[in-house]
Amino acid sequence: MLAGFQDPSRDAARAFRAALTAMSRPGTIVTLEGVAAPAPLSPAAAGLLLTLADRTTGIWLAPGLSGAAVRDWITFHTAAPFVAPEEACFAIGAWPELCPVARFPVGQADYPDRSATLIVEMAALRPVGTRLTGPGIREAAALSLPEGAAFRANAALAPQGLDFFFTCGARLAAVPRSTRVEDC
Repeated sequence: MLAGFQDPSRDAARAFRAALTAMSRPGTIVTLEGVAAPAPLSPAAAGLLLTLADRTTGIWLAPGLSGAAVRDWITFHTAAPFVAPEEACFAIGAWPELCPVARFPVGQADYPDRSATLIVEMAALRPVGTRLTGPGIREAAALSLPEGAAFRANAALAPQGLDFFFTCGARLAAVPRSTRVEDC
């Protein structure tokens, strides 16, 4: 079994800071180091799971990630249960496997926090392409998103909606539900 963090206490703190920075500054790309992940799970996605998942947070794995090595690693390090998309707190996979995203919980009017966070594994992550505005962004930011329509529809649900992390290798960025997304 691969270790999770190389230096657990320090790496966990750094991973939490990276996740917080990415979510509070949409479109900002940060690096998450010190994580050993079983293929094909990226180190950034693994670090997010080690930091945010536990036995109370259901995880849905896309078919491309649901092999025994990844499932056993997640179970060993987080004890998080694997659930159906409709029950997921976290969903992980490539964009085509996560779609349609409407199947994941978006919260309720009185409990908008009971929504899913999707961790989208990307082939590339660049600060170009889709224009982002909203809380945490001074004027505008740009991020290479897989599409725009799903994110615009998601932002219209705020305060309900999905939150997104995008990972590529050890790099990650985020787009929370409050971010407005415009095609460039």
